[in-house]
Amino acid sequence: MRILFFLLFLVHYNCFTQNFISKTGEITFFSYAPIEDIKAVNKNVSAAFNSQTNEIVFKLDIINFQFRKKLMQEHFNENYLESDIFPTSTFVGKVYNNDSLSNVKGLLTIHGVTKEIIAFGTFNILDNSIKLSSSFKIKLEDFNVEIPKIVMYKIAEEILVDIDMTLLKIL
Repeated sequence: MRILFFLLFLVHYNCFTQNFISKTGEITFFSYAPIEDIKAVNKNVSAAFNSQTNEIVFKLDIINFQFRKKLMQEHFNENYLESDIFPTSTFVGKVYNNDSLSNVKGLLTIHGVTKEIIAFGTFNILDNSIKLSSSFKIKLEDFNVEIPKIVMYKIAEEILVDIDMTLLKIL
């Protein structure tokens, strides 16, 4: 009886709520530094959005960031983000003003540290999908990512993060 009640609850809940998901979102980060610019792309970002509550969640595996130089990727995973110890990054938040120009406020976790952020971007709801993009900066020191003095001119203290993804409606 409890199982039947639970299933009916889920069906009823989903009738009035529109949920959207993606497993192929893209997050790019840029480090603009005096000696060398660094860019990495992760095209395996998972996200979910609940249109009734405006809650949004992102999750990515750190190891999925791809760099143009293999050595940069190794240093990133082993020395800076320590992806063996902190394998994922997450964001749990809420979308405000979910029209074409929106902001999102929530908790971003990187390198085992969680900080509240506010980001602005576009949030376009179509019939069966949502197209979203955002660009914001984070400080590495806020997430306890240490940059050795020997490479301080190769890695910026502040990183530009770009998000571009399409979430599909769960039917």
